[in-house]
Amino acid sequence: MSDFSNVTVARKANVYFDGKVTSRTITFADGGVKTLGIMLPGEYEFGTAKAEHMEITSGELSVQLPGIDEWVAVTSGQTFNVPANAKFRLKVATVTDYCCSYLD
Repeated sequence: MSDFSNVTVARKANVYFDGKVTSRTITFADGGVKTLGIMLPGEYEFGTAKAEHMEITSGELSVQLPGIDEWVAVTSGQTFNVPANAKFRLKVATVTDYCCSYLD
């Protein structure tokens, strides 16, 4: 899906790692929430409260998911899932555009 209809977009950006990762929160009529964002090259660690489905819309990165030692390459058009209440690490190779869906 390249467009979203009937959503509310938060004006205030979510800014992490001194501005190297930013996103905007969008809320759907049914209460579902996603963030759309950009990550600059670098290494980052994130924590989750809810499970997440990450879609990489452009760029490339490697992800290290909880409990897994190896890094997995993820590029444009690919996805990965993160369990709730977990930490995961990213090595972002190029400017990367993403859509994160929060799952119940």
